[in-house]
Amino acid sequence: MREPGPFRIVEQLQKFGEDISHDQLRYHNKRVLVSKEFTFDAAHHLHAYEGKCKNLHGHTYKVVFGVSGYPNEIGLTIDFGDIKSIWQEYINGYLDHRYLNETLPPMNTTAENMVVWMFEQMETALTSPEYSERVRGGRTEFVRLYETPTSYAEVRREWMLND
Repeated sequence: MREPGPFRIVEQLQKFGEDISHDQLRYHNKRVLVSKEFTFDAAHHLHAYEGKCKNLHGHTYKVVFGVSGYPNEIGLTIDFGDIKSIWQEYINGYLDHRYLNETLPPMNTTAENMVVWMFEQMETALTSPEYSERVRGGRTEFVRLYETPTSYAEVRREWMLND
């Protein structure tokens, strides 16, 4: 591999079909993890819990999804826009500006319960005909749900499959 020269302004953009061919777009065929994060605001309270979280309160949550797969012919594992579409179509409507105890399946709305539900929703979407055709070997590797900036719950694929 040649060393990059000194800093310079690009004089001509690389042209597809001239400077790079279609078969060069995918550099490898290794599984790659792609990650995207989202935020949402929601209210909830905990049942059978003695502490301030037994009262109705809210959070600005942050969730991070790790999705892996094999790159397609142009080198994309999954388009970030597809992860965003899955978030909007399958998950966010149950969460953002909602009372979680009402919109999620019957559960105590702990971060530990919610992160497993989010994993299941992402996995359902990735295995749907719409996305399984576009994402080669696509699967959810992890979901991390921050309830506060310093407190999160996480679930990983191997835990979901082996427990």
